[in-house]
Amino acid sequence: MERTGTTSMLASTVGARTSLVTGLLLVIMDAQIRPAHSKLEITDADCATFQNAVELVGAKWNGAILLAIGRGATRFTEIRAQVDGISTRLLSARLRSLESHGLVVREVIPSHPVQIKYTLSQSGSEVVRVLIPLAPWGSRWGITAD
Repeated sequence: MERTGTTSMLASTVGARTSLVTGLLLVIMDAQIRPAHSKLEITDADCATFQNAVELVGAKWNGAILLAIGRGATRFTEIRAQVDGISTRLLSARLRSLESHGLVVREVIPSHPVQIKYTLSQSGSEVVRVLIPLAPWGSRWGITAD
């Protein structure tokens, strides 16, 4: 499928750090969803980008961490309190991963003691907005919280 106009311009300016999430957004914008009996029109490259983006945001705890930060948690302890069941070590690793993929921004505030503040990047905010409709979809299809 050919990209045209804004989508093409956006695709050409995608940076390496945000290419997964932006790729997911491009796939969503470009995919022409038809009745269930029809096929999606998606290129192999966009399909691979889609898969990588879904694996990143769908990795265990990543969605919950992004939502916690999106809902206002900025400190490590606040995020941990909102993500029930995650260990300190795993939260630290997931935050580093989300930061390296450009979804989370880590700010070091020089004070005594040093404070660390986490916020969503523009890319992180975009992906959270894209994922929010999963909640009503899950309710509609019987997917419930454990």
